[in-house]
Amino acid sequence: MTTTEERLARIRGPVPAQRHNARTIAALTGNPGCTRRAVLDGAGIDKTAIAERIGFPARFGQSRFAITRGNAFEARVKADDGAELLRLLAERLGVPAPQATYTDLGAGDGDRVARSADVLQNAAAGDDAALFDHPLLTLDVAGQRVRLEPDLVAARLGGRFHVVEIKSFPVIDGGADAAKVSAAAVQSAVYVLAMRQLLTAAGHDPETVSHEVVLVCPRDFSNQPVASLVDVRRQMLALRRQLDRMARLDDLLTGLPAQLRLDPSDPPETLRAALAQTEARYAPDCLATCELAFHCRNEAHGQTSALGRTVREALGGIDSADTVLALAAGEATPEPEQTEVARLLRTAAELRAEALSS
Repeated sequence: MTTTEERLARIRGPVPAQRHNARTIAALTGNPGCTRRAVLDGAGIDKTAIAERIGFPARFGQSRFAITRGNAFEARVKADDGAELLRLLAERLGVPAPQATYTDLGAGDGDRVARSADVLQNAAAGDDAALFDHPLLTLDVAGQRVRLEPDLVAARLGGRFHVVEIKSFPVIDGGADAAKVSAAAVQSAVYVLAMRQLLTAAGHDPETVSHEVVLVCPRDFSNQPVASLVDVRRQMLALRRQLDRMARLDDLLTGLPAQLRLDPSDPPETLRAALAQTEARYAPDCLATCELAFHCRNEAHGQTSALGRTVREALGGIDSADTVLALAAGEATPEPEQTEVARLLRTAAELRAEALSS
C-alpha cells in the first residue's frame, strides 16, 4: 500500500471500506470545499454509522413507497425491449425512429464489467442504433475502482451515445422539481464521465458520449413517460474538480493528526473529538446530501456558515453571528476590512427597526 492508503486505512480502523456509487459520487459536488467529507469518503468510512453513534442520525433517503413506484415506472418505460423508450428518444433527439437492437447486459453469467466494456466499445465503432440495459461501468474515485449502473445507455441514436436516467418524480405542466432535476443531472454526469473514460481507453473519441442526457419522468399525474434533454457539462466540470481533489488526498492528510481514527465502534465522545480534528464546511444544502450534516450543523451553531455560503460571503467572511449582530447594533468596532460590511449591517438594522415601528 502507498503511504496515503495506509493513512486512510488507519483513519478508517479495522472495518471494511464503504464503496462509492453514483449517488455518493454525485453528492461530492454539493460541498467541494469540505475537508471532512473528502477525507471520510476517501477513506470509505460509513458516515451513517458515525452519525448514529454520535447521536445525530441522518434523516433523508427514499421511502419504500417511492422505491416501489420508481421500479414500477422504470419497468413500464423499458417494456417490450424499450420500444416506447426508443420512440421517446428519437422524438426528443429529433431523429427518425430507427430499428434498434436491445441488449440486457445484466443477463448472463461472467464478468459483467468486462462484458459491458466489450459491447459498448464495439458499438462505438459501428453505426447501428441500439439500447443497452443494465450496463456496468467503472470510475476511479480516490484510488478505488467504483462500479456504476446507469438506468440505460442508448447507442448511435443521432450518431452518439446518450445516457438515459429514469426517475419517478413527475413533470407537471412541462416543469419538474428543480432540486430533483439538479440531483438527477449530477448523477447522470457521473455516468457520462464513466462512459467517456471507457471509450477513451479503447481509443474512441470521448465526445461520442453526448453531454446531453435524457431524463425520463412521468407526465403530470399519470404513468405516461415524457423525455427531456439535460445538459450536464457544468456538473461534469464540478465532478472532475472534486475527483481530482480526492485523488490528492495526501495533501489534505498532511494537516490531520497522525493518529486520527474514525472507527464507528469507538465511543461517541471519542468520535466527536476525532471529527473536531477535521475541518468541516457546513452549509444548509448539506442536510439533503450528507449523513453527518446534523452533527456539523450543531457544531456550526453561532457561526455564519450555518446560514449558507451566500450569506457568509455577503458578510465578508465574518465567522461569528454574535460579531455580525454587534456590528449591526453599533456595539462593536469593526476591523478595517469590516468597515463597509458594518456600515451595510447598521443600515439594514435601522431599516428593520423603522419597518417594525411603522
